[in-house]
Amino acid sequence: MSTNVKVDTEIEDQELIQKFLKDTTLFLGPDPEIIRDHRIMPRTPSEEECMDKYTDLNQISSIRDRLQSACEEGFEMVEQMGAAPGAKWGDIITGIYSASGDLTIGSAGGVLIFSALVHHPIKFIIKNWIDEHTVGVNEGDGFIHNDSRYGNVHNTDQSMILPVFHEGKLICWAASTVHEGENGAIEPGGMPSMAETSFDEGLKMSPFKVVENYEIKRDILTFLQNSVREPKLQYEDMKVKLFACMRLEQRIKEVFETDGPDALTACLRYTNESVVTEVRRRISEWPDMTVRTQTIMDSTLRENALLKINLAVTKKDDRLIFDFSGTSPELTNRAINTQLPGMKGMVGQAFMNHIWPDLPRGQAGLSPIEFITQEGSLVDCSYEAPNSQSLMSIFHSFTVAQHATAKFLYSCPDKYTRVLAPWHNMINTFIWGGVNQHGEMLGNLCADLNGMGGGARMDRDGEHALAPIFATMADIGEQEMNEEEVPFLQLVSKKMTANTQAPGKYRGGMGYTMIASTKDSDQWGFMTTTQGSKVPTIQGLFGGYAGGSYPLCKVTDVDVYDVLLKNPEQFKHSIHETMNEQLFPGAKYSTHHMGMGFDISKRGELYMISQGSGGGYGDPLERDPTYVIMDIEEGLITSDWAKKLYKVEFNEETFALDLEATEKLRADYRELRKQQGKPYAEFIKDHVKDTPPADIPFYGSWNGDVDTIYAGSVDDKRDASNIGPIYVTNPKDVRIGELEAELEAVRKQAGIPSTDTRK
Repeated sequence: MSTNVKVDTEIEDQELIQKFLKDTTLFLGPDPEIIRDHRIMPRTPSEEECMDKYTDLNQISSIRDRLQSACEEGFEMVEQMGAAPGAKWGDIITGIYSASGDLTIGSAGGVLIFSALVHHPIKFIIKNWIDEHTVGVNEGDGFIHNDSRYGNVHNTDQSMILPVFHEGKLICWAASTVHEGENGAIEPGGMPSMAETSFDEGLKMSPFKVVENYEIKRDILTFLQNSVREPKLQYEDMKVKLFACMRLEQRIKEVFETDGPDALTACLRYTNESVVTEVRRRISEWPDMTVRTQTIMDSTLRENALLKINLAVTKKDDRLIFDFSGTSPELTNRAINTQLPGMKGMVGQAFMNHIWPDLPRGQAGLSPIEFITQEGSLVDCSYEAPNSQSLMSIFHSFTVAQHATAKFLYSCPDKYTRVLAPWHNMINTFIWGGVNQHGEMLGNLCADLNGMGGGARMDRDGEHALAPIFATMADIGEQEMNEEEVPFLQLVSKKMTANTQAPGKYRGGMGYTMIASTKDSDQWGFMTTTQGSKVPTIQGLFGGYAGGSYPLCKVTDVDVYDVLLKNPEQFKHSIHETMNEQLFPGAKYSTHHMGMGFDISKRGELYMISQGSGGGYGDPLERDPTYVIMDIEEGLITSDWAKKLYKVEFNEETFALDLEATEKLRADYRELRKQQGKPYAEFIKDHVKDTPPADIPFYGSWNGDVDTIYAGSVDDKRDASNIGPIYVTNPKDVRIGELEAELEAVRKQAGIPSTDTRK
């Protein structure tokens, strides 16, 4: 008896301690138990009871179809009414979540990566606010969220979350997420490359209540508007997301009326569990093996460097493991890091969009997949590191996942989509900000980022400028509509950039040229936030080539609008003609990497970039020569480029093919390949080095040793289990140091003593 009393007392003491700790918590920061777990929650007793009660699969299917239709309706509402470019052109999603917070049904279009992320803030709300007497969760409440540390891509994406009740019982959740852009960060547009701490990234909204009784709380709204450059956009899109969630709630309650809340609960749980079961079945069909791949990031967006994204995918029975060990460490004062949920979400995007696109858009598709990362790496950064430009690292995560899984898919007799080469993976677009022609402060981006070239498929070419890797059914926008709000013109837009395709038996889909110039404002600027101007960001597949490298080109000290009025023949509609012919007298022509920080522009100066190409598939020497001629006729490639890459012979005036000469060219080139080839052991001996190059900053593992991480120098090696912070010097300070050294050398040569008047 006394022993039982002691046990009971110990339990009571533990409960008392836990209650004390909970009640006296000073700060409810990001919760690792929530953030690091991407799996669906265990079945609850309530769900168990509902599933026992409702077993008619036809009824389950009917409810699911109605909920899917509701999500599409909400998607259309946000797209048609939203103010942000991301809302107008499809960088959004709407979804329905279980009572436990698992996303079960998401809209077919939009940013599918959100589907693997928004469950984190809902689970934070469930854990911390439902029983918190100062907050609570009630019918008519709405919660807002954007902080990636609580589960998001980056802070420019804002979510509205609405609980759905029936007779006082929480049944499910409805949510809408939009890439809003402007969020009050250190640079306009919401994705600051200049951010060196998380406090430079603008609004950091942990999940909090902003709506009561279906009305936005005006005091909190005013605070949020006061924190950003576009207060009208902040208000309008909060209303739009709220109304979309309310429409979802309306459709859900219509299901309550016809089928009952328990039937809906059973539908949500059955959908999630059946998707998990199906994913495991499909994984079991893949061959047991390990595929290794990598990509190289060539920039921090502030300085050039080589940063490795390393991946080994292992399949065994019904287990699929993505191991990112050996990836570059985080850069503690650079914005290209990503929180773990962002990386997982991007891998989930690859599965939902390119591997198993027939599965329901929900969290369950990713749930059975396992991940291994090294904490403190670029794809699993610390909470202190900035991540406003996390797209850089998560896009590479998508590419290595897509590249590796293609090897598994190729080996499977049953395929649920075509095997294809990697999609282009960078947001080649202009981010802009300043005061527009109407005197309004703005900050956002062009929807051209949605025009990424598609990867070549196993039986046909890739599609040109089709869609971004992070969204389906997104749009590239209408420049004429944009010009009503912004003080610049895209003088060239949607024109395919010649000679930028990724060659292969089937070539990658290409991107288009963008030439922008400010016109009606003295307070306006541009920035670009893209890698790949030194090293291609994607690979080809099975002998196909990667896309090329794409620099930023600028023409300054010119007013192109005066030129168009007086000498229009001087203006050329392509980057290569503009840069090579240099027809503007007195103008300055320059090229740059694509990580341009916010740059104040002058009227008539040209900023020129190109969207990118998806990867090629198969050996270019196997490409049908008639397809090559078609690409020449369409202006996609030039004759000399075609002859060099595809080894075709034809009449350059009539484009008549000489098939016999083409076959000889290709046969001769195959023989040249053989002559240039080396035995494997000899190649390894010459090619593989013991350390990275000493003159290039390199970050990541080397030669397969994933436990040792290089941190920018051959002399700086870190233990992967304890990498520690890595700080990169501000490029301005680097340049100042270089100039001071040059000045000191000149003084020394001239015999002039140096003086330092700085105190």
